[in-house]
Amino acid sequence: MSMIERVREHFSDSIQTKIAAADSLPPVLVRAAQMMAEGLIQGHRIYTCGNGSSASDAQRFSAHMLNKFDVERPSLPAIALSTDTSTLTAIGDEYDQTQIFSKQIDALVQANDILLIISTDGNSQNLIKAVESAHNRGAKIIALTGKNGGKIAKMLSSNDVEIRAPSDHPARVQECHGLTLHCLCDLIDYQIFVSPAEF
Repeated sequence: MSMIERVREHFSDSIQTKIAAADSLPPVLVRAAQMMAEGLIQGHRIYTCGNGSSASDAQRFSAHMLNKFDVERPSLPAIALSTDTSTLTAIGDEYDQTQIFSKQIDALVQANDILLIISTDGNSQNLIKAVESAHNRGAKIIALTGKNGGKIAKMLSSNDVEIRAPSDHPARVQECHGLTLHCLCDLIDYQIFVSPAEF
């Protein structure tokens, strides 16, 4: 296979994953966006977390909420738990890496806040502990996962939402997560700031 053919294969695989996602994900995306919009309208906050590339996605979502996505509108409260390096390194050094998110959640998250967790496989220990802490605080969870959803998928309650990318390949899952987050941003803005007649 030539390098050009390899690049085309990546594009094709990514497109096919998104087509599969377009068939399966719209209902859960709408449910998640409604949960987020209702929470924000009621004065609750969205917290986000993930590891590696998923941490970048979590931060990007929070940035879109705090700044804007596609339309001019007031800032919305969303906080990425992966951005405070002093806190992350202190917890990781004095306790362990599995608690870098859960200890922040224990201190910050209130009942009916929303935790957006992003994980390609759903098995990271620090995210599993984050789910436990969020549930203990009475928060709702929206989990972006891939593969079979991992341990996180099994921990979710009927009040939570899992948005599972239809792929076992980490890169394809991450690409699907990017589009998923853009859909959530768009749907949140439209519910809160656009008149129903414009839907």
